[in-house]
Amino acid sequence: MNTYKLLTPGPLTTTTAVKQEMLLDRCTWEDDYKGITQRIRTQLLELASATKEAYTTVLMQGSGSFVVESVLTTAISQQDKVLIVTNGEYGKRIVKMAQYIGLNYVEYGVAYNEYPKEDEIRCMLEVDKAITHIAMVHCETTTGILNPLEPISALSKEYDKTLIIDAMSSFGGMDIHVEELGIDYLISSANKCIQGVPGFGFVIAKLEKLQACEGNARSLSLDLYDQWKEMDKDGKWRYTSPTHVVAAFAKALEELIEEGGVLARFARYQHNNRLLRERLAKVGMHAYISADKQSPIITTFLFPNEAFHFEDFYAFIKARGFVIYPGKLTDIDTFRVGNIGEIYEKDIEELCDIVEAYMKVVVA
Repeated sequence: MNTYKLLTPGPLTTTTAVKQEMLLDRCTWEDDYKGITQRIRTQLLELASATKEAYTTVLMQGSGSFVVESVLTTAISQQDKVLIVTNGEYGKRIVKMAQYIGLNYVEYGVAYNEYPKEDEIRCMLEVDKAITHIAMVHCETTTGILNPLEPISALSKEYDKTLIIDAMSSFGGMDIHVEELGIDYLISSANKCIQGVPGFGFVIAKLEKLQACEGNARSLSLDLYDQWKEMDKDGKWRYTSPTHVVAAFAKALEELIEEGGVLARFARYQHNNRLLRERLAKVGMHAYISADKQSPIITTFLFPNEAFHFEDFYAFIKARGFVIYPGKLTDIDTFRVGNIGEIYEKDIEELCDIVEAYMKVVVA
């Protein structure tokens, strides 16, 4: 049985109480279980600062990518065109989904360590009147860069475009006022900042937008509209739901509230991140993303020198109780460390002690 802690952007280290919720078997037809689903839907709206008159929540089986694809296939019709903003591999994955589904799309991409440029997006919207939707990843876990929501939100309002935000790695760990921003579809997953386990994702959807999507989906299983219609009756999922995961998520939501809500969790993540960056910089490990663009979710670090070998470094750290992520950049050697999950200052301090020991003994 492993005892290591996951310093990854999800799956992540969960509490004992969250794990214990998965020890009970539940029936999908029982009112108690359907009540759990409905309570989750309500609590997620509250976390999103969205009113039930204007927004709804839909839970969907599968990983975060399943849920992103469910939105794309449901919200974008054959007559529509989506502008996909990319500065990382998860934005690129949205492009790949669009290709598989057969969507009409255009990509606007920038360097992985840069923000999308508002004036360039504006120019594209001015020139290409066929664009009806804009899709962007909020926190790009490729690098840890945090893309600003306000400029893209303002543009979508000004040009009357439907806005789709992949907030997979940020929702629950950062304050996002969905209704105020005018986000039409916000997508996230159970195993990220709310600190549940993998198995389903969810969409905070503007009601009037979702209601207009009937018949759009090119997939039966990923039809977000149909899922919403069934779930909205009494909490019943259309097809077999991940009952153990749902119960664990309900407990994770309780723990988020007990911690002090999203702002308290953000403060913990941010403190973890600052401590990590500062201490690793002292041993020659520098972040790829500048501090002003860095999210508190995950940090990409450059290899310190040519003597550094990630596989050895990974094994050294894992043997001492922590698991990190390899890098996802193709042109630069990097590795990644996550700050989310049941991780606190003492854990980051311990990790940094281990890294310092590695650098002194192995690399020096």
